[in-house]
Amino acid sequence: MMQFTETPPPPLHQISSFSNFTMNKNQIHRTRPWPGFPSSKSFASFGDANCMEQLLVHCANAIESNDATLAQQILWVLNNIAPPDGDSNQRLTCAFLRALITRAAKSGTCKMLAAMANAHCNLVVHNHKFSVIELASFVDLTPWHRFGFTAANAAILEAVDGCSVVHIVDFSLTHCMQIPTLIDAIANRFEGPPRLKLTVAGAAEDVPPMLDLSYEELGTKLVNFARSRNVMLEFRVIPSSYADGFASLIEQMRVQQLVYAESGEALVINCHMMLHYIPEETLNPSTTFSSLNPYSLEYYSSTSISLRSLFLKAIRSLEPTIVVLVDEDADLTANNLVCRLRSAFNYLWIPYDLVDTFLPRGSKQREWYEAAVCWKVENVIAHEGLQRVERLEPKSRWVQRMRNANFRGITFGEEAVSELKTMLDEHAAGWGLKKEEDDLVLTWKGHNAVFASAWVPAA
Repeated sequence: MMQFTETPPPPLHQISSFSNFTMNKNQIHRTRPWPGFPSSKSFASFGDANCMEQLLVHCANAIESNDATLAQQILWVLNNIAPPDGDSNQRLTCAFLRALITRAAKSGTCKMLAAMANAHCNLVVHNHKFSVIELASFVDLTPWHRFGFTAANAAILEAVDGCSVVHIVDFSLTHCMQIPTLIDAIANRFEGPPRLKLTVAGAAEDVPPMLDLSYEELGTKLVNFARSRNVMLEFRVIPSSYADGFASLIEQMRVQQLVYAESGEALVINCHMMLHYIPEETLNPSTTFSSLNPYSLEYYSSTSISLRSLFLKAIRSLEPTIVVLVDEDADLTANNLVCRLRSAFNYLWIPYDLVDTFLPRGSKQREWYEAAVCWKVENVIAHEGLQRVERLEPKSRWVQRMRNANFRGITFGEEAVSELKTMLDEHAAGWGLKKEEDDLVLTWKGHNAVFASAWVPAA
């Protein structure tokens, strides 16, 4: 079992397991395998998560300083202590090992590293393309997504109570897998179901999980499902990308805003683990935003603004009935590689730890699950610039962004909390639920995993 504390792990020289792990460059060139490193018989002493993290940190520093010899030595050790089929600590470390090798090979620091590690683990991460049935089953395996679905649906149902037309704009990583449950709940409304409109941002993004069908085909399936529940559903896809803050979708919504207002429809903005793909850097509007965002110039008066903040202000201008924001509670935005590595290592142990509780070794679903986590690790560690799209921000920063965009948080009702507790009872004992001000947080063994928050326009 992997346990972490809130305090960072001790420096390398304070970890007893490293007492024989010297990195004297005078020793390095004498013989092979690399003097100063432990023999294969003593690798067990490196099995502690903190020791593995320190090895990864030193390897990252070596790669960033173009020290190919030192990087190879550390990766040799990592190769021996972190098999891809080991325990959760070892599989986590193996994912970071792959990512560091990919980064080194891309930068030209240590081109022989890929060959060195190829025999140990396949460096190519293959992400499965799911059918709708496969994906629906897959996201139900753990509360990771179900938590957000349940919390969001409860908040949405309360917000649109009594409305005859409900328009949902779905920014979701899971390709509308939340919507069937919402349709079921709406269909059972005492006064009869409202007319539903569902707008999604259709884009060919290679971010897992991926579907094996088009959004138009997905829409047909959702419309048919709604019809089977006596709910009228209109489905619309607007080609739009997170790379520019979903600019084309927002612009179309703004053009039709007057029509929406006159029809009296409730506008729901549902954001499920998608907004952290919007670039978070503070950019210069005079050089960048004017080319990316047709809605941008109205929303800033300073010399620079974040595209994420710009997106939220554009959403606020639509006067939504409710905005639900669900995302993973971590900070993967640091420009410094080592800071990013530490933060990712101390968050992404959770999916590796919990997978042992619900999927057997060798199963296809486990392979798909861990491939998605490996993809995330590789994106965080091996890539930079526009290619590095996994840029999670912690809940506290999103709360501040929402407030700055003139939203105010609302509390989830007791019914939502009760539904969540019932749902968690269906899963492993390590899951927990806590309230932080107005928000709800899903935890694994006491560590924050996913948060859910609900917002309305401030007066």
